[in-house]
Order: sequence, then C-alpha cells, then structure tokens
Amino acid sequence: MAEGSHLFVQRIDTPAERRQELLAGLLDRPARIPPKFFYDAQGSALYEAICALDEYYPPRTEAAIFDRYQRDIAAALPREAQFVDLGCGDGAKAWRWIEALGVQRYVGVDIAEPWLRATLQRGAHRFPQVSFDGVVTDFTRGLSLQSVLRPDQPCVFFYPGSSIGNFEPAVALRLLREMRHHLRGADRLLIGVDTPKPMAPLLAAYDDALGVTAAFNRNVLRVVNRELGSDFPLVQFDHRAVFNDAHSRIEMHLVANRPTQVRLADGLQRRFDAGEAIVTEYSYKHSAEAFAQLLAEAGFGAVRHWTDEQRWFGVFVAAPGAVSS
Repeated sequence: MAEGSHLFVQRIDTPAERRQELLAGLLDRPARIPPKFFYDAQGSALYEAICALDEYYPPRTEAAIFDRYQRDIAAALPREAQFVDLGCGDGAKAWRWIEALGVQRYVGVDIAEPWLRATLQRGAHRFPQVSFDGVVTDFTRGLSLQSVLRPDQPCVFFYPGSSIGNFEPAVALRLLREMRHHLRGADRLLIGVDTPKPMAPLLAAYDDALGVTAAFNRNVLRVVNRELGSDFPLVQFDHRAVFNDAHSRIEMHLVANRPTQVRLADGLQRRFDAGEAIVTEYSYKHSAEAFAQLLAEAGFGAVRHWTDEQRWFGVFVAAPGAVSS
C-alpha cells in the first residue's frame, strides 16, 4: 500500500458467521444465496466481462451521463472534499471526480481487503497529491464511518452503478438513511440508479447470448461449495433471469434441472425438486420519481437528476435535509 495511506478494518463476518448466513439462506424457502458471495476471484473476473458485454447497458449508460453532464454534476458537489467511494472495487469510476472536484482525500470502502489495498496503491500512484485511505467493512450490515471521516472537510458519498438496486426497498431506505446521517450542510450524495425500460433489453442484460452472466451466476455455487464443504453439482442448475413486474425488479435464479439432493454442512441436506429455484440476486429498477421519493424518505433535501436520451439510467445528487425518524 502507498506510503501515508491508512487502512481501517471494521467489523466483517467471521468464517462461522458466513457459514451460518449461507446455511440459513439455503434452508429457507425459497432458498437464497446473498449476492455478496458472487465475488470471489473468478466471480469478479466474470463480472468485469459482463460489464464489457453489448447487452449490459448500465456501465456504459452511466458513463455516458457522466461524460455529457460532468461539468453540471461537478458544479452541484463541494470542491476539495473527502470522496467516499462505497463498494469501490478498482476505484476506476471515481478517478474522473478526483480530477473534476480537486478531491483532497479519497476513502475507499469495500469488503475485499486485498482488492482495496491494490486500489489505494493505484490511486496514490496516479494522484500523488491526494490522500488515499480505505475502510474494510461490509457496509450492507451497517454503515458507520464517522470515526474515519475528517470533521473539517466537506464530504461526497459516491455510490455508482445502481448497486442500491440490489437491496429490497426497506433495506435500501435504511442504507440511504445511514448515508444521510454522515452528511452535513455542504456534503452531498452522488448515486447512480437503473430505471424501468422495455423488456427485451432489460432481460438481455441479465441473460446475454454468450452465457457470461449464466457462468457468473453458477460460479456462486463453487463459492458455496468452498465455504461450506457442500456438494452442489453446477451442471444440475440452470441460470434464469425474470422480471417481477409487481416489484419492478429483475430476479436472478439458479434452477434445478432435475431432482437434486445436496449435502450442505454439519450433517444438513437440502433436496431441490426439478424446477425449484435458488434466488441469487434482485435488481430493482426505480423510476426517477420513485427514487426521488426514496431519497426524501431517507432525509435528503434538494435533489438534482440527470439521465440519458432513452431515460434508461439516472444519476442523482442529493443534499442532506431534515433527518427522518
């Protein structure tokens, strides 16, 4: 890691807690696997490949909005701020804002410590004038960064890529409220949100012709087998993506293509009937109006919004308002 950088490790799951979370989900009906288990080394590589697919519109649509409206968006954000990059990954989406805003301090937040260390090192090499720090935490279980942030500097919380859509509405609202509680008058939230759109491109984005998304989805069973010592046979589960209109969300499933008995762990087993599904991911699609309302419920005040010509994706800047109870 770069000299002068600091890495703060907050509470993350112990191996026993990870096992218990997986077992509880797999024994539920319907069975579930939390999407955070997608991202081992192979899953992360497959996700990067997904982002380069023609069908997967969110990254390039969000980037196009940033390209077109960067000056306007930057004008709505404080300069010389601390830039808090939630779920930062490789940090690449943040680099443009470091330059555009004259950022003085970058704070990367991610659950994967090795990835975060590498991101801080790359960032410090590229921007030697900026302080690069990191927080290793699973912020989906609670976000508390007050001890890490500098009280004398304005702050921008950055949450791109429509990652907020992976949470059910009540959980998304809780996370947004936790973000809000970190922000003061000049601080801002910069967030990307996927929106409802025609069914054909929406489904294709989650079930591409090359089968990369299918491989990404099945790979989570490899992760489960490694974590639990279970014996999921990958070939007996098929990838499925469906749109749940009632909840305005894409659902990714792994569907048993034949009756399958799986040994889980600790003597536990689970039978999956042919056609029975494991839920691996939700991806909610929020209209601009619905997401603005969610921000208001979370305690944000003034909201600005930018979108693309097809209105397939939205970028929001929100200011802290009255704190919701």
